[in-house]
Amino acid sequence: MPDTGYKSENEDLPKVLGQVADGSAQLPEFQRDWRWDDDRIRSLLTSIFLSYPVGAVMMLKVGDEARFKYRPLEGAQDTATEDADRLILDGQQRLTSLFQSLLSGKPVDTRDQRKKNIKRWYYIDMEKALDEEADREEVILSVPMNRIEKIRNGRDFSKTEYEHAEMVFPLSRIFSYDSWSAGYRKFWSNEGMEMLLKKDATWEEFRTKVLERFKNYDIPVITLGRDTPLEAVCQVFEKVNTGGMTLDVFELLTAMFAADKFNLRKDWKNRKEEMKGFSAFKRSVLDNVSGRDFLQAATLLATQRRGNAIRCNRADMLNLTLTEYQDWADLLMEGFKRAEVFLHSEGIFDPDFLPYGSQLIPLAAIYTVLGRDLNQSEHERLARWYWCGVFGELYGSATESRFANDLPEVVEWIRGGDRVPQTVEDAVFSAPRLLSLKTRNSAAYKGMYSLLLRKGPKDWMTGVEISIQHYFDRNVHIHHIFPRKWCESKRLDEKKKMWNSIVNKTPLTSSTNQQIGGSAPSKYTADIEKKADITAEVLDKHLDLHCIDPDHLRNDEYDEFFKARKQALTALIVQAMGKRAVTDDLEEGEDDEDDDEE
Repeated sequence: MPDTGYKSENEDLPKVLGQVADGSAQLPEFQRDWRWDDDRIRSLLTSIFLSYPVGAVMMLKVGDEARFKYRPLEGAQDTATEDADRLILDGQQRLTSLFQSLLSGKPVDTRDQRKKNIKRWYYIDMEKALDEEADREEVILSVPMNRIEKIRNGRDFSKTEYEHAEMVFPLSRIFSYDSWSAGYRKFWSNEGMEMLLKKDATWEEFRTKVLERFKNYDIPVITLGRDTPLEAVCQVFEKVNTGGMTLDVFELLTAMFAADKFNLRKDWKNRKEEMKGFSAFKRSVLDNVSGRDFLQAATLLATQRRGNAIRCNRADMLNLTLTEYQDWADLLMEGFKRAEVFLHSEGIFDPDFLPYGSQLIPLAAIYTVLGRDLNQSEHERLARWYWCGVFGELYGSATESRFANDLPEVVEWIRGGDRVPQTVEDAVFSAPRLLSLKTRNSAAYKGMYSLLLRKGPKDWMTGVEISIQHYFDRNVHIHHIFPRKWCESKRLDEKKKMWNSIVNKTPLTSSTNQQIGGSAPSKYTADIEKKADITAEVLDKHLDLHCIDPDHLRNDEYDEFFKARKQALTALIVQAMGKRAVTDDLEEGEDDEDDDEE
């Protein structure tokens, strides 16, 4: 029977820490570093002293499924001599703190409240531990590396006899206290028989009531079977990890590939740097591509090659082998490179204005399968699919199944097939949606902005085309055409504020926007012509490239301008999608409340 279940049982503290010491319990490579501070360690030790529960520990039996690279807990590197039998999924911070303070025999590397690195020994004040009226929070002492307290009158614990005199017990000796207790008895015997008997009684009470409490302390340990599916490991880790850490597929595959001596993290870091070099501009449109995105695209390609169903959800990504990753990684880099060129051709230059980062995954995979640049008709089909995804707003959530359909369907369509991809079929754009596009929170807003850039518009003041080069060099942003101040002064549509939508915005340089200010269009158009030393005909041509009727601006005809530009922008979207738009003005869509103008 496969070992896919779990068992839960109590294990005593010395046993668990002994497994940490010998290495039979270690950390999978995806676990983060230990980072508890001094206060949390003292609080943990106090909880055990008081026999309070400190939470369960979860481990995974090492097996064929859990074939991860692993490492000893911090502080156990010198003692761990065995191969791991179990990997710690939850409880790393607690077990590391306990091992270092109770069993390592070394000062604990931790941090103070100011996050300054410090080394600490931990002691129990014996008399306070036995005094029921004493403050329980003062029983556990944290002492500097030199064992001399800076407070409490500067008590010195730097020699064992000083510990005996001060009646403080070093927690680092809690599981091997025989020689310490013998020295304790010898020290007090010098003070006479009466004192020795008194101190002997104190020691015996301390040993039975306190030290035995530590030795017999039980920790609930949940152990997952060695054949537990990797997806289940992910889900369990995310749900139980007390630090709130999400176990990403990338981290899990990093640990799995490391078992075959392949450093996925380093490989991805190098590829990420290479991606930045694809672009000659300050920012690459691929800047936000993550390692997980890259793995998901590779999974699409790998599952397609296997000949089974094309899939790319988390479980499928966890089944990606190192050989498959290495087979596809270089080819996929070329796919992303061609994807960036495609996006530039469609007016998308800035990662902040990329409509859907997720749509890059199937786009790069499509280019990888095709393995070449596209001719004009092929490019047009790919662009139709892309813009249908953007303006149909189809890549916001639950995208894995769409990715799986996109790869074969779009490739076949580009190669001349008659079947239209499902994404193109599903896409619907409603013209009234333009009225609610007010911030770049939505993909359609970013898409509309990019379609305007694709037209090759020129800046009104400089006459420079807002191309790739000038997009980065001249501080281009999206600005109001009829200025906000003017619209508010006219109390236009105060409830809906449709003047704040994309219909009344266009890409301009900041210098041109400053020239516009809050003036009426009839005024700022005349001012621009004068300051730029251009004719009205030249400015009219610039405006036309922004889908603006010049007469409407020169006459401050806001209503006529708004209606005409809405129609013009809708026409751009219809052309990009190759599909008619819904024009029922009864529906305006969900409103984006905040203004995105910079």
